[in-house]
Formats: sequence, structure tokens, C-alpha cells
Amino acid sequence: MGIAMALIVLVLTYPNLPSLEVLTDYRPKIPLRVYTADGFLIGEFGEERRAVVAIGEVPSVMKQAILAAEDDRFYQHGGLDYTGILRAAGANLLGGGKRQGASTITQQVARNFFLTGEKTYTRKLYEALLSFKIEKNLTKDQIFELYINQIFLGQRAYGFAAAAQIYFGKPLKDISIAEAAMLAGLPKAPSAYNPVVNPNRAKLRQQY
Repeated sequence: MGIAMALIVLVLTYPNLPSLEVLTDYRPKIPLRVYTADGFLIGEFGEERRAVVAIGEVPSVMKQAILAAEDDRFYQHGGLDYTGILRAAGANLLGGGKRQGASTITQQVARNFFLTGEKTYTRKLYEALLSFKIEKNLTKDQIFELYINQIFLGQRAYGFAAAAQIYFGKPLKDISIAEAAMLAGLPKAPSAYNPVVNPNRAKLRQQY
């Protein structure tokens, strides 16, 4: 009976999911930048600090750090990581409470573009269905690129390219392994693991 109800909800809900045009025609807010005549940046104005990068411009060490921290089976699953869900459920059961999540990068993209942060079963259902739709219509690299450019990382930084510049004063292509690991630790909780505000907690997350 429960499976039948779930299938009915799926059939009725999936066709009414929002269009993915905001993803396929990605146009993020870019701050106004003021440069000197010789190309030196002297000012940046806007609510969001962002520098959009193509997936091919993201160094391998940054990609590997993000996958290790957020979704190590990203290129194997179809939107939901059932292995990760079971692993998190086991850890939570043994830990006596909710301690681990199992959101994939695709789920985070769905949440960041279409949903709120409320913790309800309805929102989780929509997140799962949207994840399946995103996986069906975009390639893995397209999804990963959206995540890398859209995720909030503290200090008004959206995306890893902006974060590399804000936290380390360098372009994303020049970051070290240690810097990549610290940046990859930010999506979980940008305020808690911010190396400017909480350097000790940021260091612990980096080592993880």
C-alpha cells in the first residue's frame, strides 16, 4: 500500500516540477568590478561576490576535495546516493541521533536553485524528484559546474573561484592542496568553518 501511494505521488508530482531553464541558461549575479587603466582591481560592488568558472578551468585538486567532502560517489549515483543514505542512517542510529546527512551534490543544486531550507518530508520529496529530473537533463559535469559556481561559502562569496580569491587572495587555478581542502570544508556550514571567523574549527574540518 505504501509503495502504491508513493508511485501515485511520483506520477502526479513529477510532471509539475519547475522548468530547469534557470540551470540550463545559468545567469548568476555578477558584481560590478572597477579596474585601474593597467588592469588592477580597485573595487567590487554587489550583494554576491562571484567569479564564474567553467568546469574545465577548475583544478583537479579542487574537484577531488569537493567530492571527498560532499559526495564521493557523485559520478556513480543517479541523483540520490542510496549507499550514502544507508551509511548515514547507520551512523545516526549508532550515534543516538541525527548526526550525518546524505545529500548529494545534485540534491544541493536542487535545493539551492529551487527550494528552501525547511526540513519537511514534502520538501525532501521535491528535492529527490528534482534531483532525478536534473540528472536526466544535465550531464554530471554540468551539474558539478553549477554547484561549484553557485554554492555559498561565507564572506559573501558564492562559488569556489570567489572564495579562493577572498580567503587566499589568489585565483582558483593556483590554490594548494591544503587550501583546496579548507575551501571544500565550507559548504557544510560556512559560518562554523569559516577560516576568518573560526580558524580552529576550519582547521579541523580541513583535516577531515
